[in-house]
Amino acid sequence: MPAAVARPPRRLPDGTALHNRLLAALPRSDYDRLAPHLHMTTVIAGETLQGHRVPIKDVYFPNGGVYSVTNEMRDGALVEVATVGREGMLGIGVFFGDRAGIGRTFQQVPNGTVPSMTAARFARETATAGPFREVVSRYAQANLLQIMQCTACNALHNVTQRSARWLLQTRDRVDDDTFLLKQEFLAVMLGVHRPTVSVVLRSLQREGLITSRYGRIQILKRARLEAASCECYGVIRAHFARLGL
Repeated sequence: MPAAVARPPRRLPDGTALHNRLLAALPRSDYDRLAPHLHMTTVIAGETLQGHRVPIKDVYFPNGGVYSVTNEMRDGALVEVATVGREGMLGIGVFFGDRAGIGRTFQQVPNGTVPSMTAARFARETATAGPFREVVSRYAQANLLQIMQCTACNALHNVTQRSARWLLQTRDRVDDDTFLLKQEFLAVMLGVHRPTVSVVLRSLQREGLITSRYGRIQILKRARLEAASCECYGVIRAHFARLGL
């Protein structure tokens, strides 16, 4: 029998390789049907993609980098409620029929352009049964489990453990031991003041687990950083793996 012909890797509209796991999980025919409705967006760190109480016009499927979904208090203070990378999407509320932005969603760690789809198109595509609706539904479940675990983590674990967890999750999302990260963003993620973040990062650096300089983090000892983290890092990874994400 003739050898099977290898199919070319899937590409995004701008020609870059597809890494978003939701889109990559689709059968090729479904992805090819959706691809013309994807638009590539250039985003800079700190840029708001979805605003507090602002109607959601587009949903996003990160192909790299790290994005934060925050909740905004009356005084304008922000605290992270979810972190999203290439394993998920931004604007999951649209899947449940809610197009109002809650809090502020922005990029923390840059890593190339991000595919987007209009909220109207996304709602139509997920309104009927099929592979796209199924994979988004699985992500919605994984996202809820992540939020539940992080809520418990923020209440029960100290800031060093939570910092280690966040750094490890970021490393997994960008698939690189070195990444850009502003301390003020990490402070929002952890719900602490920036001087606290500086103290924690210096402590991890003294122990030889990371280096931190000019907004760039490098993980030096991953196994030891995992030991310094809490159980939540492994639990969240297991949730996504169990759901095939």
